[in-house]
Amino acid sequence: MHRNLESIDFFQIRLLILDLDGVLTDGSIFLHADGSESKRFHVQDGHGIKMWQRAGLEVAIISGREAKVTDLRAEQLGIQHVLQGRKKKLPTFESLLSELCLRQEQVAYIGDDLLDIPLIRRAGFGVAVANAVNEVKDAADYVTQLNGGRGAVREVIEYILKRSDRWQELMDPYLV
Repeated sequence: MHRNLESIDFFQIRLLILDLDGVLTDGSIFLHADGSESKRFHVQDGHGIKMWQRAGLEVAIISGREAKVTDLRAEQLGIQHVLQGRKKKLPTFESLLSELCLRQEQVAYIGDDLLDIPLIRRAGFGVAVANAVNEVKDAADYVTQLNGGRGAVREVIEYILKRSDRWQELMDPYLV
């Protein structure tokens, strides 16, 4: 881990960027006879993303692969920034930050594989999922307890929202 978690100001994080395969999914790709593909998503990750958005925060996906199912899931979750087919993710990251007028300290990034290392190092809060490759875990500020596609995104969202004192307000509607 390259930063002390105590030194990170979680309240300033405005954007959560996700890799897709291995983070928002478990990394499985199901290829069908007609050439289409499908992926498995975890509903708790989806609910976590909706809570993140209710807090007034942005979500983006930067993926090295392209798949129609990614656009479909992003549409279901209201994720506006979906950047696919990006083998070199750092220029995409920098362009997105420029477009949204954000600094790297205002970004959390979650990844699992080697393409994610530059973004994990650059983000204000870099996260590796539990089943990430060792090099990614070594670069991260935080390694989740849950695997990608198995609630890791929700774990990170709760972690940030609780440390930025946003969690309780989001929980209040559920506690009536």
